Amino acid sequence: MSIVTVQLGQCGNQIGFEVFDALFSDSHCPQGLCSKRENEAYQASCKERFFSEEENGVPIARAVLVDMEPKVINQTLSKAAHSGRWKYGQHSCFCQKQGSGNNWAYGYSVHGPRHEESIMNLIQKEVEKCDSLNGFFIIMSMAGGTGSGLGAFVTQNLQDQYSNSLKMNQIIWPYGTGEVIVQNYNSILTLSHLYRSSDALLIHENDAVHKICAKLMNIKQISFRDINQVLAHQLGSVFQPTYSGEGSFHYRRNPLGDLMENLVPHPEFKMLGVRNIPQMSENSLAYSTFTWAGLLKHLRQMLISNAKMEEGIDWQVRPPLSGLPTLGKMSLNKEFHFNTSIANLVILRGKDVHSAELGAFKDPALYTSWLEPVHAFSVWKTQRAFSKYEKSAALVSNSQFLVKPLDMIVGKAWNMFASKAYIHQYTKFGIEEEDFLDSFTLLEQVIASYCNLGF
Repeated sequence: MSIVTVQLGQCGNQIGFEVFDALFSDSHCPQGLCSKRENEAYQASCKERFFSEEENGVPIARAVLVDMEPKVINQTLSKAAHSGRWKYGQHSCFCQKQGSGNNWAYGYSVHGPRHEESIMNLIQKEVEKCDSLNGFFIIMSMAGGTGSGLGAFVTQNLQDQYSNSLKMNQIIWPYGTGEVIVQNYNSILTLSHLYRSSDALLIHENDAVHKICAKLMNIKQISFRDINQVLAHQLGSVFQPTYSGEGSFHYRRNPLGDLMENLVPHPEFKMLGVRNIPQMSENSLAYSTFTWAGLLKHLRQMLISNAKMEEGIDWQVRPPLSGLPTLGKMSLNKEFHFNTSIANLVILRGKDVHSAELGAFKDPALYTSWLEPVHAFSVWKTQRAFSKYEKSAALVSNSQFLVKPLDMIVGKAWNMFASKAYIHQYTKFGIEEEDFLDSFTLLEQVIASYCNLGF
């Protein structure tokens, strides 16, 4: 089944390019550590999901590109075409001459309705090329204007027009120090609207990815491209094919549906995060060897201590004894010591994958009391190695990992809102104070629900 990707705004289009490039490179990588036949099946499965064939043999990304300024889309199209390996469709993009000026309301209330028909027609044409549509993967940031405002508008339209298809939004969480003065407003409006219309939000924090580039990849001067390549690697490690079950050598046909089924057991909890291990530069990799036991021990501790990478993990954090509330679950003011999960999915790729022991992820203490580990934990595997790693693991987690950053963004937005700062920039485009209050109410409820997972 195929996934249609919608790339929105500067951020969404730049990441989208890196994602397709990473998927293509990995599926055509000769060192997959598996038989030729298995490699071909993997390639075919990846292609069915993300690419459609064209007459001259160059695969075309199943994607629609949308931005309100032409520069980034033109760069993205030409980079793909010049790669000579894959490209975007000739008529798969929509752009205008005037951006959204980092104003969510302008993207949502002006650009959205004005260009709704053109954008939805492009998406429909892409859907018609799929033999079987699995759903939509929408890539966007939440701090600016086009990705966030128009992104929320388009997601809502997809929900209306394709209510039976799954929608997953991949969202870039802004730097804590801030790129845009109104980023907290844009963020709360984006999140609250997506919570109503999307099936799952896969969230990447810029600060965390920046640290991975600096500490694990040893990059001295970090560019957006470096950050986007780390993101693309993480997304590829989730979306590339895996076997449909233990002992099976057939690849999954319903990737989005399987993800949702395993990770979103209740519509109140739809925020997902990804952690990967190992992540390192080519130079370091040459001197490293990995065991499944070592990788999984680190990955589990990253989960429970809420570490985004294997460097600097707090090994003091332990699961609580059953029946006792943990420190820090009582209120947000205390530090969150232990990261309680509602659901976890571990994806293992590479050599001797069937020997990996995952019992430690089935400990009931890791999960909320109202879900048994048998329902809360899943594992996907394939012997086909991913990217340059002989063994690698990804963890997609629905847990309390975002409570603190979300509480911070809501708090900062509320302080600005209480003094009426910049509100006029939104009201003049039809977003009223009532809309802000609705957003605050919904997100406060989300924070409270995630906080209560530990009880």
